[in-house]
Amino acid sequence: MIQNQDRAGEVSRREFVKAGALAATAMASGLPVFAAHAAGADSIRVGVIGLGGRGTGAAVDSLSASPKVRIVALADAFADRLSGSLEYLKKGDDVPEELRARVDVPEDRRFVGFDAYKKLLASDVDLVILATPPHFRPIHFEAAVAAGKHVFMEKPVAVCPAGVRRVLAAAEEAKKKSLAVVTGTQRRHESCYLEAMKRLGEGAIGKIVSARVYWNQGALWSKKQEKGWSDMEWQLRNWLYFTWLSGDHIVEQHVHNLDVMNWAMGANPVRCWAMGGRQVRTEPVFGHIFDHFAVEYEYPGGAVGNSFCRQIEGCANRVEENIIGTDGVLLASSGRAEIRGKNAWKFAGENGNPYRIEHVDLIASIEARKPLNEAKRIAESTLTAIMGRMAAYTGKEITWEAALNSKLDLSPSKYEFGSIEVPAVAIPGKTPLI
Repeated sequence: MIQNQDRAGEVSRREFVKAGALAATAMASGLPVFAAHAAGADSIRVGVIGLGGRGTGAAVDSLSASPKVRIVALADAFADRLSGSLEYLKKGDDVPEELRARVDVPEDRRFVGFDAYKKLLASDVDLVILATPPHFRPIHFEAAVAAGKHVFMEKPVAVCPAGVRRVLAAAEEAKKKSLAVVTGTQRRHESCYLEAMKRLGEGAIGKIVSARVYWNQGALWSKKQEKGWSDMEWQLRNWLYFTWLSGDHIVEQHVHNLDVMNWAMGANPVRCWAMGGRQVRTEPVFGHIFDHFAVEYEYPGGAVGNSFCRQIEGCANRVEENIIGTDGVLLASSGRAEIRGKNAWKFAGENGNPYRIEHVDLIASIEARKPLNEAKRIAESTLTAIMGRMAAYTGKEITWEAALNSKLDLSPSKYEFGSIEVPAVAIPGKTPLI
């Protein structure tokens, strides 16, 4: 099933106006915008690497962000996912005809296998969407930057400290090359969050002293190993449940909330302590990851952030961020932001679709010759999540510097379809801190 289909549809007039105004400014000043290609003058040729629900959804969002966008190349480890995604993009009932018409991916621009990304990046795409399981993000981001491509990459951007360091290095190279990089932390492009953070910066809740952030929900999809699937194929198709691929759900999903907490604090945490475990999801189909985490982060100056995430059916759900200051509290979640206290306020403006707006902002920044580069910030938020997982898996306190410089590298010894072991479930107090 293709996820996020509700994000298909025409981009709002306000979003088109915003992108068009920036492009007009660039052209009026004599700065070049996207070059003309065979697909049409000033077209934006987009390639997508990773064609699960999020990659396909991001392709629709990119098409919706500008009438210049053409999807011209696709890459995935599996042929069936590539063909399924292409079928949806070309014929999906909830993909408007105007968007379908801008999908042109002939056989020679459909790439399959572990090296498919290299072939796509060797083509004449202008911008690439990176939406494979998170383990591959550092590899693909490095290659995209080396190839001189603008990038939209999904969060998180790594699963271990070794991967974070690669992303940080590639982020600097992208800056030198004036390449735009936007990441799938859509709250950073959502009007209610932007207005709320502006007010926090102006002192609306006083000095920030603590935060509580949550992503507590029920179960997600899972896939049992089918006959004929190697261990590697099964883990790739069931990637949520293997830390080397997803980072565990504290990294893969909860990074959204941790990113907001860092944003509000204006800093990265200096250390953390954590608890977590595997209480309910214990069958082999759930790999070896935990099903709940609780982490306490300490920030510069002594502010404390408490983080809670859980994926267990039948429990109370909560997905939001609470930022507590000396004069009030900010309560925020997707589509909602309010301040309670002496400077009470509630967002009531037009919020828009942040999944689409992040693509509008990316394209507008390129056309204005003022490329956004969010890679360093999301790498740091990813490391915030990773250090929380490391603390929970080991039961140890871990500092930011120790996490950043850790030798932990979750990469497999080789990328091929064959045998690969499922790691043991971490045991706090026994699993070593690397």
